[in-house]
Amino acid sequence: MVSLPTHSNGIDVSLEELLIYRGPAARNNPFKGLPRTSHRAGQNLSRIKGRGMEFDEVRRYQSGDDVRTIDWRVTARTGHAHTKLFREERERPVLLFVDLGNRLHCGSALLLQSVQACHLAAMLGWQSINAGERLGGIICREGGHREHKPRARRQGIAPLLDSLVELHRAEQQSEPQYLDTGLNRLRRLAHPGSVVLVISDGLGFNDHHLDILAEMARHSEIRLFQITDPLSKRLAQLNADAVLPVWYQGKLTTLNHTGRQQWLQQLEQEQQHFVQGSRQRGLARSQVDAAIPLTEQLETLWHPIR
Repeated sequence: MVSLPTHSNGIDVSLEELLIYRGPAARNNPFKGLPRTSHRAGQNLSRIKGRGMEFDEVRRYQSGDDVRTIDWRVTARTGHAHTKLFREERERPVLLFVDLGNRLHCGSALLLQSVQACHLAAMLGWQSINAGERLGGIICREGGHREHKPRARRQGIAPLLDSLVELHRAEQQSEPQYLDTGLNRLRRLAHPGSVVLVISDGLGFNDHHLDILAEMARHSEIRLFQITDPLSKRLAQLNADAVLPVWYQGKLTTLNHTGRQQWLQQLEQEQQHFVQGSRQRGLARSQVDAAIPLTEQLETLWHPIR
């Protein structure tokens, strides 16, 4: 029998259970072991997209310099070819986008999907600051958003963990457009060269949401972590007379057997749309099962699903 993670009851989220992931994050860290791109950026997931540099100074052109960096204004003014010099970016922020929407407050096995989303956010947060990265992000759900600008060390992780606990405990409200608000805030927060880690079940994402992520992927590293549940994947069965409370058609409701089948059909359609949409846009996607402790999924956490 699978045991609950330490300090977790599978339904609520506490700061104590999120602090536990500091240990596993130190032992298993995908941010480490890769080349550094600058003195302070830490070890990144992959090479920086875009220029990844900032202007430093202008000097006389030398043989071998890239002609694309010639400063034509200085060249025209002095009569001698000059080239621009750039230095590497000092920092590369890691941004978490955590979707704690009402529909994730459901689970047929070990944890609610929303609880697993918080656990994953804590793990990725600890991993990033342990590697010397700056950490920030957006945590959102109906009726509430928390924005954290990237900061180093404890100033980056502490407020983010507090917001996870706070928003997970918040009263359920109706706000169909909360993902629009959250992703627009994320787009403004993500500067070129950022690492953006999206945690969600993905089932509330429409084409517009995926287009926003695809646009950001032109200048940032994007990874989708999809939280799944055995029932929504039809890997678990309930008795015909069993009832299941779920967030369905904009409200919390208890479904009988017929209603549950309709709900599952809708989930399958949304799942297919998210998978195909992310694949068409070249967005890397991993899956995290809410029925398995996160510490038992570390080996496959970063494996992309095709």
